[in-house]
Amino acid sequence: MPGIVDPRIAGSLVRSPIAMHPAAMDTKNLGTLGTTSAIGLGLMAMSDAYGPSDRAESVATIHAALDAGIIMLDTGDFYGMGHNELLLGEALRGRNRNGVQISVKFGGQRDPHGAFLGFDGRPAAVKTSLAYSPQRLGADHIDVYRPARLDSAVPIEDTVGAIADMIQAGFVRHLGLSEVGADTIRRAHAVHAVSDLQIEYSLISRGIEGEILDTCRELGIGVTAYGVLSRGLISGHWTANRESGADDFRARSPRFSGENLDRNLALVDRLREVAAQLGVSVAQVAIAWVAAQGDDIVPLVGARTRQRLTEALGASDVHLTDEQLAAIESAVPKGSAAGDRYDTHQMALLDSER
Repeated sequence: MPGIVDPRIAGSLVRSPIAMHPAAMDTKNLGTLGTTSAIGLGLMAMSDAYGPSDRAESVATIHAALDAGIIMLDTGDFYGMGHNELLLGEALRGRNRNGVQISVKFGGQRDPHGAFLGFDGRPAAVKTSLAYSPQRLGADHIDVYRPARLDSAVPIEDTVGAIADMIQAGFVRHLGLSEVGADTIRRAHAVHAVSDLQIEYSLISRGIEGEILDTCRELGIGVTAYGVLSRGLISGHWTANRESGADDFRARSPRFSGENLDRNLALVDRLREVAAQLGVSVAQVAIAWVAAQGDDIVPLVGARTRQRLTEALGASDVHLTDEQLAAIESAVPKGSAAGDRYDTHQMALLDSER
């Protein structure tokens, strides 16, 4: 039964599906940023895209993450049109910020209804965005600043050059990138050293493998992996009859629709069998798989409640053997997911998919 592990199959340190976090968080190294927590917290779901959230619980979850040793906190200035940065600023008010690393994505353009209009990577937009983020965060600098997507109308050298100016001026500590391909990474890195690439990476989203990951490793660039549970799809908590509200991104996501959802949940059932053998939850084994892909890869968990955070932190205790990794990949083979990770419009904005 889950939580009781036969020592003959226990090649890793495992816990029950509600495993508590370890006393001290492991660390990893991300490019120029250096040491960070082995797991980071992505905050988008606390403000945007996944339906209503509870502000008090969000703040309590951020506090619990800090208490558990998570120091990488990821936000975006367009998450809830500034709401997410204000939320993080509130959560950090009165806390010891020593060692806390704030990663901010910028450039997402939205209308008053919240619809995405595109991305703005012009140098003036870089600096304008940076004039607002520290104010909302209550911070005197941003640890990692990154364009949310490539602006196809602006050379990446111009966007990165503007961030480099802000690093020189002391407003930013490190340059990051998000969802860009190998050629763009090389061009950006030639202007200023890149700390990390933020990109979706999970058992069912493996487009980074190959040229992109090889390029990052050649240049000494780390990876912050978001979507490690594919927006809850492979968390073990999603069901076929679950309803998504109109303001929930997943209501329009191909992977959560029709036959695609049925096929993807069948993969989750197979992963659940492996997780049960290890005595951990589906979410824990999925997060642990991403973490096992390299000492330069930090999973960002999108927990917006303390309960989900506690479960995610249990993945820190799961150290998978080669045999267990093979069993996981046999259950969820590369390329087996049904449907794209975004709709057609959003997919067209991904430089990393070209």
